Amino acid sequence: MSGAAQPPETARSVSATLSYLVYSGKRPINYPSRGGGDLSRFSERYEDRAVTIHDGRGQEAEFDLDRQGFALIRHGTKVSDFFDDAEIKAVYDPEIERLIKETTGAARVVVFDHTRRSGSQATREEMGIREPARNVHNDYTERSGPQRVRDLLPAEEAEALLGRRFAIINVWRPLREPVLSAPLALCDARSVAPGDLIASERRSKDRVGEIQQVIFNPEHRWYYFADMGRTEVLLIKTYDAAEDGRARFTIHTAFDDPTAPADAPPRLSIESRTFAFF
Repeated sequence: MSGAAQPPETARSVSATLSYLVYSGKRPINYPSRGGGDLSRFSERYEDRAVTIHDGRGQEAEFDLDRQGFALIRHGTKVSDFFDDAEIKAVYDPEIERLIKETTGAARVVVFDHTRRSGSQATREEMGIREPARNVHNDYTERSGPQRVRDLLPAEEAEALLGRRFAIINVWRPLREPVLSAPLALCDARSVAPGDLIASERRSKDRVGEIQQVIFNPEHRWYYFADMGRTEVLLIKTYDAAEDGRARFTIHTAFDDPTAPADAPPRLSIESRTFAFF
């Protein structure tokens, strides 16, 4: 955790609660939902902690993947149906690859996953998609970041690529606008201490992975971007092989905005995961 760099000041903030791990010393286990009506399950206990979440609107240029670990980017798309896998592959994947290359300077980008989420149980059951993730977490660890490359690319190619810097960058886009219900909160990576991050097993149907759960630290500096729309995306760096002081992991979570109207429509979103090879 670096105290030298000061976070951007923002004009507006909300007081909310976020769900943090209560660490018992046991290795946590996460059983993610498969989509549809079921919900993710966890082996350990979590607790709600009151935090201040700053609205980054008006200060968008101050946020950077290598400083805070996330950035808001205006980005249109030609996709007409985000539930059409063929259209996602043919249209959205190339759009995302270009975006990450232009934003980071990566020599090669590989899109390897898309997850659609809804705050509506009826929509989840109808479309077979997942719920918003409501525990503070990060998607990869020191071990599981490189392992994902080995999982998805040919062995010789993977080892060659792992010989130089790479990052995993998520691209989070609203599919219903504006986002009023279950917006995404992101924590300035410079405010997170290494001891806050707890490696946790992720036991899905087809494999066992590893993510980071998080214990509470009052130094955490949280942000969100109010009223996000479909022509905006959040870039979230969930792993970086570089150990030169730049952001490597970015903790995040959905949260309940206490200022949202009672009849706010459920959030609908898609998050895409990419390898960025430098």
